[in-house]
Amino acid sequence: VQLPASGGGLVQAGGSLRLSCAASGRSIRTYAMGWFRQAPGKEREFVASIYWSGSTAFYADSVKGRFTISRDNPKNMVYLQMDSLKPEDTAVYYCAADTVATATTVAALYDYWGQGTLVTVSS
Repeated sequence: VQLPASGGGLVQAGGSLRLSCAASGRSIRTYAMGWFRQAPGKEREFVASIYWSGSTAFYADSVKGRFTISRDNPKNMVYLQMDSLKPEDTAVYYCAADTVATATTVAALYDYWGQGTLVTVSS
């Protein structure tokens, strides 16, 4: 499964961005999907995840209320709407697939990863 992320860029604090993950190679409709991020010099961290059905989502405390994960299974797409962005949200954002479909927050349990997209939030 290929999971290229797109939609990153430079935005001012308080602004919004919408990241997209266009899966290819196979259908992701039975997989849980997640977004992770890695800031320079820091570990990769969980941002959000969503069940295969889209019925339930989980968020890191740092983004809760500001970010929204969603998916469109017929289009094989996953999205991350990011609002009220802060400078500390600056990172490379990665899309990942969890074939066991638990929507875990643990990066090591995801089976497929895409190349990331850089989000830079200026103050």
